[in-house]
Amino acid sequence: MAIGYRFTEFVPPQDDKPGFDSLLKIFMQLVTITSGDVGEALNWLSSLDKQYKLTGDEYGIGDFIEDLKKKGYLDENPQEGGSLQLTAKSEQSIRKSALEEIFGKLKKGGKGGHATPHTGVGDEASADRREYRFGDSLEQISMTDSLRNAQVNHGIGDLRLTEQDLEVTETEHKTQASTVLMIDISHSMILYGEDRITPAKKVAMALAELIRQKYPKDTLDVIVFGNDAWQIEVKDLPYLEVGPYHTNTVAGLELAMDILRKRKTQNKQIFMITDGKPTCLKEGLRYYKNSFGLDRKVVNKTLNLAAQCRRIKIPITTFMIASDPYLQQFVDEFTKVNNGQAYYSSLKGLGHMVFRDYKQNRRKNF
Repeated sequence: MAIGYRFTEFVPPQDDKPGFDSLLKIFMQLVTITSGDVGEALNWLSSLDKQYKLTGDEYGIGDFIEDLKKKGYLDENPQEGGSLQLTAKSEQSIRKSALEEIFGKLKKGGKGGHATPHTGVGDEASADRREYRFGDSLEQISMTDSLRNAQVNHGIGDLRLTEQDLEVTETEHKTQASTVLMIDISHSMILYGEDRITPAKKVAMALAELIRQKYPKDTLDVIVFGNDAWQIEVKDLPYLEVGPYHTNTVAGLELAMDILRKRKTQNKQIFMITDGKPTCLKEGLRYYKNSFGLDRKVVNKTLNLAAQCRRIKIPITTFMIASDPYLQQFVDEFTKVNNGQAYYSSLKGLGHMVFRDYKQNRRKNF
């Protein structure tokens, strides 16, 4: 009996019934844009449903809301009249969604680490082989490769294994890294009809989830800066909003340095996402502000902190989501003083550049 293939016309499945998962992805995007306002996000979802017919007679937005509650994504807040609020499960789901959107689906590895260029008695085996050297441990010897070398060098009669036959598996040292991510929340982050804060939040959430999954020994601290600077928890990122603030880059850098001084890791770095120039200082109880051009007083203090970071081996990577020539000149000078890096990015490419730079810096000993 002949075995072959029978070809028929492919008829794609007709499934016009919306599912919970497809609506959940849209809802997670909307709740990020609305800074955690569940009611506003659901209103937007209802508007999208009306315009694009996302749901049908079998499954509506009301069913979706009930499923969100049953599956633990939403809770009712009795202190606010039973209004809906996000749960910890939702916050984690938003971070995972941001990770998949920006960095692609990444499999969770074992112990996280940062590879350095140094080889020798390290923590993790690599694919490279080399000759045996005095001091190499027995665990590093690749027996299969060594026995093959012995047969090639001495024939297949009486087996002789000499030191010259031994091959050793190279290992890579692993380091830990401490990163502070600074996010500008000054008013300009939503000016000119462009939402710059939502992509910045997504990048922060994706980076946090990446570190949690693949590099659990690393630390990530998130700072926001406007007139002042303060630290926020990763779980608070979906609720982050822009305020009527100037840009006090000095306060952000001072707080970042304070955090990193307490970290015992060797590799330390600062990532700063901003769209403007520093315009504010705090002097005692008063604020010194100047939004017109580059104020020498503010700029000099900012450059002084960049130099301090360089002296204590903390590189600063600036992601400037603006393209004004005079701002680029300031960022170039800031980067030169710190010996760091700078990127002038559109919002679309921001996540990929942060991810690439984070991976590159994992291989450095600053």
